[in-house]
Amino acid sequence: MSGVTDQFRRAQLAIAALFCFLGFQYATWASRLPAIKTRLDLTEAELGLLLMACGAGAAASFPLVAILMKRMGSRRLAVLSAVVLSLLLLALSAAPNYPVALVIICCDGIAVGSLNVAMNAQGAALEVTYQRTAMARLHATFSAGSLFAALLASGVNLLTTDVTVHFGVAAALLLLLVGLTRSGLLTEDQQPPAGIPAGTPTEDPAPEKSRRKLSMPSRVTIWMGFAMVFGTVTEGAMNDWSALYMKDVVDAAAELAPMGIAVVSVMMVLARVFADGWRGRWGDGRIVRVGGVVAGTGLALALLAGGVVPTLIGFACVGLGVAAVTPCIYVAAAAQGTDALALVAAMGTTGLLAGPALIGFIASAGSLVWGMGAVAASAILVSLCATRIRWPGLAESEPRVLSPEI
Repeated sequence: MSGVTDQFRRAQLAIAALFCFLGFQYATWASRLPAIKTRLDLTEAELGLLLMACGAGAAASFPLVAILMKRMGSRRLAVLSAVVLSLLLLALSAAPNYPVALVIICCDGIAVGSLNVAMNAQGAALEVTYQRTAMARLHATFSAGSLFAALLASGVNLLTTDVTVHFGVAAALLLLLVGLTRSGLLTEDQQPPAGIPAGTPTEDPAPEKSRRKLSMPSRVTIWMGFAMVFGTVTEGAMNDWSALYMKDVVDAAAELAPMGIAVVSVMMVLARVFADGWRGRWGDGRIVRVGGVVAGTGLALALLAGGVVPTLIGFACVGLGVAAVTPCIYVAAAAQGTDALALVAAMGTTGLLAGPALIGFIASAGSLVWGMGAVAASAILVSLCATRIRWPGLAESEPRVLSPEI
């Protein structure tokens, strides 16, 4: 049994490195947007379009990613995507003009979409193969990667403001991370190790001829996609609008305005650390349904009450409630096959991209309170969609099959 545990932890560490990688890569170039804006002499509108190009590339990557997943498997696709993302940092630092930067960022979005699907497929396979919940903690390492990238950016800026140097160091670290963890990733045809019941599925059971083309999504997959959209709309809107809400609506002091996103982020990380234990006890379906209600109700009550403290409490409810939503949906989507996983991931990216803009339109037509009210409604819709999803490994009247990883 000790051997199985060692194999699990080795695979878990390797897959966690992929999540950390993606958070680090994205935060690295995002942290230098002011320098990129200055070097390419961009307007605010051009910078906004540059950001949208990344999300558009990720959202549009669904057909390509679904095909690559079937032909290459999650392990090879993850490694390929990671190498491409490392090299794209170097390309962005050398971009001579705005059109070239747009193309590079769009390609970055496609590679992000590929790695996002591949690493979540690895995480889902880890849970199935070893019968332990792990996905929520894996998602927590994404935030850790973003933090490391911010620290590196600050450290490099103390020595030089040259973006090329910064991105060169970051790319070297990322390639080293891929090289060190590649061997620990799960192989597509891996069999359950000793101690795991025979017959545990470790890959998509679809016949060979269906692996060459896309299949029509099932009704359950569509519901998963909508749940993912509403969940990422909630996450994205809180990231982009919480500070402005604190400043303009709650009249918080300037030093307290950033506390909105800080509270949401800290609660999400903490909740993801413990969420795998909750999943093992209550099951993914209950976690998502209750989480959506907690997030939506908590935020709605905060909007009605007003004031700094109630608002921060409401924001904390959002972080707590939505923390496990995306990890659980990714696991459920992976159980439906690679096409479902790729589609759900693309829909999630679309929600993350379109959500903040949608809230902005609502705020412009009415007020930011109405915009945040739409965020609360979006969280409630996650719960409603979750009632239509077939959650793997769980019957509502039975205990969870998977045991939490401690």
